[in-house]
Amino acid sequence: MIHLHDIRYVRMGTRDLDAAIAFATKIVGLELAAKDGKWAYFKSDKVAVRGDTRDHTLAYFEGDPADHVVGLELKNPNDLDKVGAELDNAKYPARLGTKDECEQRRVKAFIATQDPTGNKIEIVARPFNSGVRYFPGRDAGITHFSHIGLNTTDPKRDEKFWTTVFNARVSDWLGDTPLFRIHTAHHSVVLFPTTRPGIQHINHQVEDIDDVMRSWYFLKERNINIVFGPGRHPLSGAMMVYFEGPDGMVFEYSVGVKHIMPEEEATYRPRQFPFERYALDMWGSLPTVSGFAEKKPEREKMRVVV
Repeated sequence: MIHLHDIRYVRMGTRDLDAAIAFATKIVGLELAAKDGKWAYFKSDKVAVRGDTRDHTLAYFEGDPADHVVGLELKNPNDLDKVGAELDNAKYPARLGTKDECEQRRVKAFIATQDPTGNKIEIVARPFNSGVRYFPGRDAGITHFSHIGLNTTDPKRDEKFWTTVFNARVSDWLGDTPLFRIHTAHHSVVLFPTTRPGIQHINHQVEDIDDVMRSWYFLKERNINIVFGPGRHPLSGAMMVYFEGPDGMVFEYSVGVKHIMPEEEATYRPRQFPFERYALDMWGSLPTVSGFAEKKPEREKMRVVV
């Protein structure tokens, strides 16, 4: 089994790099850490929250908007030599990143693979830290990059991949959608049933509910397409809002996510939630975002209190 520490970064192609930079900084509130030719790197982690300053958590590059990559950091970088063998034994493709590729990703080494759906995954050893504080492009209250939604063409098959090849654990299910934790946060990866590979949404945690609501008004005033929320997820307890960015990518702000601590691991049991309105949002909002909306959860009848 490959023991992961966390999601380190996401990499995404875009047809308009300048527009993606403007959105990431002026709307999402990330910091442009560096721009290198056809690449742009963004920071989002406050040192006071995470105890470190990741070099970057998001990278845009000039290319196909459907080209998405997830970088996963190893718990022990010395395990990288074993990763290729683990993937070969499990019959998944694996290759070592070249020197130029490592420099581009700002890591010492990585192994590239794919999950059964075809999502591109990079298993990273010794990623760079900048030693510089995060200064947001706008004050959205972001504390750190937290999790991703990932597309799957077969959630049961891909659940097995994440829980047997990697050390991910199922926290809960929403219909056929599993939510995995890698560390203590309720989920780091969520698998959404669809017909193609790719990242479904990108989450950043903010400091409090006021940040979620301030951003909701900020986004509405600028005619940014809000695709879900404001609301509260019953599974994780997080209050959230989702909105659409460049190339159709969905971003999320949330706060208050549940943590499952080490002393709870032995006794914690995943819960099964139905795929319906009040399991998506206990406040009753309905999403229009792909992955949530494709299955069209039933609208429950209005409950009358007497």
